[in-house]
Amino acid sequence: MPRWTPGETLVLATHNPGKVREIEDLLRPFAVPVVAAGALGLPEPEETGLTFIANAELKARAAAEGSGKPALADDSGLSVAGLDGAPGIYSARWAGPGKDFAVAMERVRTELGDNPNRAAAFHCALSLAWPDGQIVTFEGIIEGTLTFPARGPHGFGYDPIFVPNGHSITFGEMDPAAKHAISHRARAFEQLVKAVFA
Repeated sequence: MPRWTPGETLVLATHNPGKVREIEDLLRPFAVPVVAAGALGLPEPEETGLTFIANAELKARAAAEGSGKPALADDSGLSVAGLDGAPGIYSARWAGPGKDFAVAMERVRTELGDNPNRAAAFHCALSLAWPDGQIVTFEGIIEGTLTFPARGPHGFGYDPIFVPNGHSITFGEMDPAAKHAISHRARAFEQLVKAVFA
């Protein structure tokens, strides 16, 4: 398993400002210098994988090769039981070209209709790639239920309609630090830290 070189700059292979903020928050205790792929002018590769893991690895490799630095990519999304797992890997695409998640959340509500099954899960695959081709990937999942209408000003994406199991408020209503402690991204990140940074 590759180890982290202290002081080495890490490229965050995303153009999503919400993901950049969350990953920066998770990395802060390790004093890892980070730069977003967008700030380096790296293009977003086409996500042609059929799983969260495949897409995370594709994005991490592209950013590592394009920058010559280690790159961390996240592929995550919402799987809704009553929609046979949709939107899944297409979670961002449901928000349309303008990445308007109000549109995506309304589509989930509309497609669920009267289906009483409101079970859902957030999935996160985190891949860390090095320019020499080495790569490690970890996956985190958190289960919960959907609620409508959307609630809360925090987070991003589908956070305002997702209530994690054992809680009564949405990710959108949670203080960001509370979400970071339990989220799908945090669960994947914990595995990454143990394997690479610890």
